[in-house]
Amino acid sequence: MSNFPVHQQQLDASGLACPLPLLKTKMALKTMASGEVLWVTATDSGSWRDIRKFTDMTANELLQAAEVDGSYQFWIKKGA
Repeated sequence: MSNFPVHQQQLDASGLACPLPLLKTKMALKTMASGEVLWVTATDSGSWRDIRKFTDMTANELLQAAEVDGSYQFWIKKGA
């Protein structure tokens, strides 16, 4: 796992159904400083689309996304 970006905060949204993984991601990012990285783990397949679309529409940057053992993982850098 050393190839994944360094993160300052982690959010485990496993077991939550859409739209909760995205809502919890937004809430977590609000508490973080610009430039910090949030690592999100989710099991809802909709999060693969939703979180990508969210980062495309906001100042936040999706550094990396991966599907690992049936879970979806995202590393999001908080924008300004």
